[in-house]
Amino acid sequence: MYIGNVFLVILNLPLIPLWVQVLRVPYTYLFPMVLLFCMIGSYSLNNLVGDAAIMVIFGGLGFLFRYFKYEAPPLILGLVLGRMIENRFNQSLTLSRGSFSIFFTRPIAATFLIVTLSVLIFSLLRQTLLKKPQKE
Repeated sequence: MYIGNVFLVILNLPLIPLWVQVLRVPYTYLFPMVLLFCMIGSYSLNNLVGDAAIMVIFGGLGFLFRYFKYEAPPLILGLVLGRMIENRFNQSLTLSRGSFSIFFTRPIAATFLIVTLSVLIFSLLRQTLLKKPQKE
């Protein structure tokens, strides 16, 4: 992997002027080409049209999230870490024989819980205190 990265640096350094020229291509031409390459790439992974359809669906979801101004990092964290967190939660409950007290009695877990609650309370207080009264 390191060798591949070194070769990419060696190949791309002389090509920087070419990549700068790509930025001058109008958006109306660049967007369909990027979309076409994404469709080809998603189809070519498993040679399934369903993969390309999933790409289009998630692209539409991404557009809607951006349109309605949803934050991306919490969504990505939830998608990436959600399953791991759920597995560890189940392991913790199994070790404690179903008792939720393990999350309050262990020092590290209690510290994380206190920090999380304090950040939540601080942000809610800050939001309510900074809210300016509306004039009618």
